[in-house]
Amino acid sequence: MGVDVVGLTAWQCRELLSSGQVSAQELTRAYLDRIAAVDGDVKSYLLVDEKGAMAAAAAVDAKPISQRKPWEGVPIGLKDIFAVKGMETTCGSKILKGYIPPYDATIIAKLRDAGLIFLGKLNMDEFAMGSSTENSAFETTRNPWDLDRVPGGSSGGSAACVAASEAPWTLGTDTGGSIRQPASLCGVVGLKPTYGAVSRYGLVAFASSLDQIGPLTRDTRDAAALLDIVAGKDPLDSTSLGLTEPAGTPSRSALEGLRFGVIKEFIGDAIEPGVKEVFDSAVDAISALGAVCEEVSLPGVVRGLAAYYIIAPSEASANLARFDGVRYGHRTAHAEDLYEMYTRTRSEGFGTEVKRRIMIGTYALSAGYYDAYYAQAQRTRTLIINDFARAFEDFDYLISPTSPTVAFKIGERVADPLAMYLSDLCTIPVNLAALPGISIPAGFSAGMPVGLQLIGPHFSEKGLLDASHALEQHLQVPTVPLMKGGER
Repeated sequence: MGVDVVGLTAWQCRELLSSGQVSAQELTRAYLDRIAAVDGDVKSYLLVDEKGAMAAAAAVDAKPISQRKPWEGVPIGLKDIFAVKGMETTCGSKILKGYIPPYDATIIAKLRDAGLIFLGKLNMDEFAMGSSTENSAFETTRNPWDLDRVPGGSSGGSAACVAASEAPWTLGTDTGGSIRQPASLCGVVGLKPTYGAVSRYGLVAFASSLDQIGPLTRDTRDAAALLDIVAGKDPLDSTSLGLTEPAGTPSRSALEGLRFGVIKEFIGDAIEPGVKEVFDSAVDAISALGAVCEEVSLPGVVRGLAAYYIIAPSEASANLARFDGVRYGHRTAHAEDLYEMYTRTRSEGFGTEVKRRIMIGTYALSAGYYDAYYAQAQRTRTLIINDFARAFEDFDYLISPTSPTVAFKIGERVADPLAMYLSDLCTIPVNLAALPGISIPAGFSAGMPVGLQLIGPHFSEKGLLDASHALEQHLQVPTVPLMKGGER
């Protein structure tokens, strides 16, 4: 039978499989056909593993339904930053083109164990450095709501994939907003868990104290389910802690007894009027569901952007030193000595934005500047952490727009790095404080999606998802864009 996958959630896929209405092969084939039909326009995938996906689906179908695990046979798309054994992993960079990992990242092993079907690898800003997916060395992903606009970044391929129904759910990474910002711009749900909730083993590092893996999905129930699959303490990642309690299945329908703090610093002039209007309506909806909403000031967050663009490039400078042409990845064809080999390899392999951040980070860590820049940024980070801690003494959750703007035109900010960096104004402080944050669709401005960001205390994912689910059910924002050609 033919399967219409447009708008399907992962939960709906699971129900179709468990009831026997479709086979894993039929469902997988339907998603592969959807990719073939629309990805020429959207360009969310860098690699589609049709052969591997169909073989994995056939293995699921060989088992009786009664003996399958709950999520066995449900397809998934993967940001091209995770090590997948036998599958090319490029991080959207020429320097890793052709690299095939000999091992699985911990989250990949967990997905395999759960029986999910890997459709392929998704486009991203090179080494997760960017807010538009225009920094990919291979292609520019387009926003399914308007193909002339960006999908956000760096997990733009992951967000666009879900929005365009090219997979029911995907995994991305969030270092300064790279799950939540594209989720907002593409009108899907994006969750950044508490730092340490999900193992980073096998994730190609950008900024190790900030990176975290999380789901991009069509609704909050899917986000909770995927989080529970991948979360957990891992002996291979000394920074991992797992969740204090499973996210479970969100079911809350009202918000009585909860207090929400509206972050004063994130509702100012930097926010587009249309985004502010949608945000104000979402605040009214939270109040209508029985919660108390009051303004709260976090003065330190206004310095979050400056602190982040010292800390993250500094960590990137150290992490990306391993890409030298010696052990793996690209190696220049012509070099007379070791120094020239390093220089030419990195010059040829890295893109403009990655080079920019490596140079900023190396400078900030250099002798004579470390205290003035890196150490000062870390002190600012502590102030931000303390601001959030004080706010959570009075409020259960904090809220803000996810992105100051809706999706902008492709090419509009490429020549202006500062304007691009401002895209993550509202999300970066959450990473600096290691907190969980989620973006859910809140409405539309000029026909483009607007996301609402909800932030919780450390390891409050269960409650955060429950509250988000209640609001999601109340708002009922459409999540299926009208694709090119007039068909959803």
